[in-house]
Amino acid sequence: IAAEPYPPFASPDASGNWVGWEVEIIGAVCAEAKLECVVTPVAWDGIIPALTAKKIDAIMASMSITEERMKTIDFSKKYYNTPTGIVGAKGAAFDATPEGLKGKILGVQVSTVHADYAKKYFGPVAAEIKEYQTQDEANQDLAAGRIDATQADSIALGDFLKSDAGKACCESKGNVADDAAILGAGVGVGLRKEDTALKDQFNAGIDAVRANGKYDEISKKYFDFDIFGG
Repeated sequence: IAAEPYPPFASPDASGNWVGWEVEIIGAVCAEAKLECVVTPVAWDGIIPALTAKKIDAIMASMSITEERMKTIDFSKKYYNTPTGIVGAKGAAFDATPEGLKGKILGVQVSTVHADYAKKYFGPVAAEIKEYQTQDEANQDLAAGRIDATQADSIALGDFLKSDAGKACCESKGNVADDAAILGAGVGVGLRKEDTALKDQFNAGIDAVRANGKYDEISKKYFDFDIFGG
């Protein structure tokens, strides 16, 4: 998983244990796949190199399945798919479109589909696309007024808006127009291309938790909608 907190998917609790929807899904999928999985935090921008160098065996860190990433690694089938959103200051009159973000400073997390999308669609009109090592840093700069908006997964941004800092400063400006070529076809388990047997095990585990109700049981603790998506 990514070492950076990404609630409600994965973040360390007061004792340093990793908790969240994705952490619980990892446990459930691995149990069904008969795999002994050890949650290992790795810096986000080094997580694919860690996989290809065999320091880890699989990535479950809200990584979108994209054609660009599939040049280097393979993926399981998706285990969730949610829209991409834009958040900005309360009362600021703009929306999640290139016209709306004209002249704005937009913060994104480095090495993400959101950074790629922002550079393509908003870069030509924005005052600046500012990249951060973590989404949390972008959120903090937004709350402090150092940037005008941030783009990320709508669920992660929703969690920020529920926080004290988020409630005080910010609001959703809507979801961006979809571009599956950049934003991907949902989130999957990242795997080495040669690990076809492991891919089959993860696919079977995902199918099993979807079929036996465990997926929905975990999801209802975090969300009031279907995170699996279309």
